[in-house]
Amino acid sequence: MEYTNLGRTGLSVSRLCLGTMNFGPQTSEPDSFAIMDRALEHGINFFDTANVYGWQLGEGITEQIIGRWFAQGGGRRDKVVLATKVYGKMGDWPNDQGLSARHIIRACEESLRRLQTDTIDLYQMHHVSRTTPWEEIWQAMETLVAQGKVLYVGSSNFAGWHIAQAQAAAGRRNFLGLVSEQSIYNLMTRHVELEVIPAAQHYGLGIIPWSPLHGGLLAGVLRKMAEGGAARGTSGRAADALAEHRPTIEAYEKLCADLGHDPADVALAWLLSRPGVTAPIIGPRTLDQLDRSLGALTVDLDEAPQKRLDDLFPPIGNGGPAPEAWAW
Repeated sequence: MEYTNLGRTGLSVSRLCLGTMNFGPQTSEPDSFAIMDRALEHGINFFDTANVYGWQLGEGITEQIIGRWFAQGGGRRDKVVLATKVYGKMGDWPNDQGLSARHIIRACEESLRRLQTDTIDLYQMHHVSRTTPWEEIWQAMETLVAQGKVLYVGSSNFAGWHIAQAQAAAGRRNFLGLVSEQSIYNLMTRHVELEVIPAAQHYGLGIIPWSPLHGGLLAGVLRKMAEGGAARGTSGRAADALAEHRPTIEAYEKLCADLGHDPADVALAWLLSRPGVTAPIIGPRTLDQLDRSLGALTVDLDEAPQKRLDDLFPPIGNGGPAPEAWAW
């Protein structure tokens, strides 16, 4: 396993981040335990979750599963850089969601209880709040940091200007502010290259891409269909995207075959090569999916396949950051 610093911090995290959103709804608790144990065996020390995962209002099912795994001991908690999130709806009352100081503090306490730990290493705002002032948000986060309940603060799904706002407000308080941004980012969804990634690099935030395989469309969906296997990309929104982009996906899978690599490995390797990226989030439902994800670390994409990928999945405008992407 390779490791890197999370943004401008001294914290070392694995180049792949274990996403746990499937734990509970898709993956049983025993299988979830096995996946987390195997992740540690592979050297993956960066785990990501959220208080809303499990999708039962207020229950925090996925956090509970992780907490019971930690409770088995064996140094599990000490080995893991634990990231969770706050913002989503956790109850039926008005203050059971969002980024008010009240909700941040209460949600943190509840996550700590479910996770059976004293500290959250990376506490991420799951979405920007358009109604809460940054002074209130940072006051709450500073309180949690001072109490030792949170070590670092991150964002998720922020625009570039939200990152700038957050860091300006944190700077006025002499607070570290954000250290990471978790964004949707993959070959088919590249809009963060315009402003989010440049802002993150400027302020020293690590980028943690979610949905690196675009709902399975970049994981060899057509090959799996031809082999008669079930594939995520054949249902829901992914099915609509597959119908729209089928010729491109066909060309992509052919390129991967010519390179001698699995499509999922190529998609992850491409992200690992992108400026500012710390660790793509992999969300295995099975041990086999986890094991196969590590193949991405062995893929070296030189200039020719990188150019071909840009041809197949062109960046927005002229590519690169704004405003050069669309202006002279």
